[in-house]
Amino acid sequence: MRRTEWLQETRLMRFEEAYEGWTESRLTQEEAALLLGVCPRTFRRYIDRYEDEGLDGLIDKRLSQASHRRAPVDEVMRLVDRYRNRHKGWNVKHYHAWYKREGGTRSYTWVKNTLQNAGVVKKAPKRGAHRKRRERSPWPGMMLHQDGSQHLWVPGQYWDLIVTMDDATNEHYSMFFCDEEGTQSSFKGIREVIEGWGLFCSLYTDRGSHYWTTPESGGKVDGVNLTQFGRAMDQLGIEMIPAYSPEARGRSERVFSTHQDRLVKELALAGITDMESANKYLAETYLPAYNAEFTQPPPEQGSAFVECRDLTVLDDILCERFERTVRKDNCVHFEGLVLQIPADRHRCHYVKAKVKVLRYTDGTLSIQHGPRELARYDSQGQEISDELAVAA
Repeated sequence: MRRTEWLQETRLMRFEEAYEGWTESRLTQEEAALLLGVCPRTFRRYIDRYEDEGLDGLIDKRLSQASHRRAPVDEVMRLVDRYRNRHKGWNVKHYHAWYKREGGTRSYTWVKNTLQNAGVVKKAPKRGAHRKRRERSPWPGMMLHQDGSQHLWVPGQYWDLIVTMDDATNEHYSMFFCDEEGTQSSFKGIREVIEGWGLFCSLYTDRGSHYWTTPESGGKVDGVNLTQFGRAMDQLGIEMIPAYSPEARGRSERVFSTHQDRLVKELALAGITDMESANKYLAETYLPAYNAEFTQPPPEQGSAFVECRDLTVLDDILCERFERTVRKDNCVHFEGLVLQIPADRHRCHYVKAKVKVLRYTDGTLSIQHGPRELARYDSQGQEISDELAVAA
């Protein structure tokens, strides 16, 4: 028996009982109305309709009518068929975000119930109580998280996804794929944040070897002997904060869980198989949509970001620095490359001189002696400029 039919039948049985009690003077109209859960005026209207039309006059015709809010059958079928054919395996929240992105107007609850009623999505089990999470930072820019995740993002390709996000709002400021997480990828993420929003107060990271020096495996980090990345953050005045367990990085761990579920499916749907196209899709499509859906308002109004007035100084800060001694052939040997120092008018050679080799985020190299740049090279060690420049 349908629910509407059961409601109608129950209502008629209760009315007959109340009407009989009233006609036999066992109940007053007020008591009969109370038994039905209506006011005395409504009970009197029921009496008039019953005496004129019998039980048929008491049937609520609204219960037999389809709701004007009910979606057309063809709309429901299109939604379910699209999920089966193109988005099978997506969680409902992800599918609803994509549905809204393509012009859908129905609510998340409606989409979820429709898919569950069609049997294409299972109902999620009830969750138990969760421990209280750490409070977010009050302002954007007070603390940022940076982390990487290696995953099979496209068939046959394991890449690292590097994300730099805000603790206060969950907004992703930088997000890109690279072959391997390391110092250069971390520099690139930080640079994108500073160029787009400004300098921030602190950075929360794991204890990866490019972030921290850890004398003992699993032990405390060395805050004195800094890595290349730590030295750069110290120069910029950004405090680094280490995380000592995956649970402590729960916020970024949950974010990567979402990306590993959603991003893999979206890249496959877009037919993307190479890193260049994947990074373009991230910047133009995925990241704006993700921030629009998941960015939260900060606990307090304000911003801790400070504008970096001279972005050119970032070149010589967000880079790796190595000290080398010039050999007798006036060359510097660096990681299998032989970098020839060109002749200049300041001195005839630099044999036995201590110089610094700088490796920038784009892979280019620079040799500096004191404040002067002697030459710049591409990633293969070929000189790309004959002009001497004064280092900032």
